[in-house]
Amino acid sequence: MAVQNSLVKSQEKKNPLEIVFKAGEEDVKLSPATVKNYLVSGDASAVTNQEIVMFMNLCKFQHLNPFLREAYLIKFGNQPATLVVGKTAFEKRAARCEAYKGFSAGIVVTDSTGALEEREGTLVLPDETIVGGWAEVYVSGYEKPVKAVVGFNEYAGRKKDGSLNGQWTSKPATMIRKVAKVQALREAFPEDFAGMYAAEESGISEPLPEIPVEIPQNGNTVDVYSENIEGPVQQSFADIMEG
Repeated sequence: MAVQNSLVKSQEKKNPLEIVFKAGEEDVKLSPATVKNYLVSGDASAVTNQEIVMFMNLCKFQHLNPFLREAYLIKFGNQPATLVVGKTAFEKRAARCEAYKGFSAGIVVTDSTGALEEREGTLVLPDETIVGGWAEVYVSGYEKPVKAVVGFNEYAGRKKDGSLNGQWTSKPATMIRKVAKVQALREAFPEDFAGMYAAEESGISEPLPEIPVEIPQNGNTVDVYSENIEGPVQQSFADIMEG
């Protein structure tokens, strides 16, 4: 028993910054080495200790499991790291709020005459321009839903030349709708969503998990890992690097 206790104490000394916390029904264990080696999207070699500690504490205090893609640490070059929360984490957190009674969300568009319309969903007609997104969260006991309306140009990710990047090019309506939705959730339930921001609010796309794929080489099949399976998301990372 004495030998076992000594071993445990020795292991604790080797990981002074390791933290353990609950995320749902799971115990999550994080250390700076684990974050840097496995949980950074982008350039892990450039991430700072401060950014790692901030990410670990975001996960701890909001009970987010980064191994289930509930939170991301995104880092490129010398730019400050972006700490964002995944879509599923927002949805699961909202479902656990007893007062949450659903939501409605959509986009704000103008037509060729300049007429403004708030539309539910993400349908955009050929002669229309997306100018924003909106969302309403229904809360038990509130006379009116909590509503957020956001401007497209304020959040859309852009390159240095002003053109849209990544999924802001291919799915602009979906992206701005999500921005509005998470902002409405934060306003409706500030204690539950404090400090939780979606990737889209930073003008980028939520990273996708790496998945194994098989590529034949010289008649043989080898396992490799792709960073992403969606071209638009890969492009968004490159766009970030371009500025």
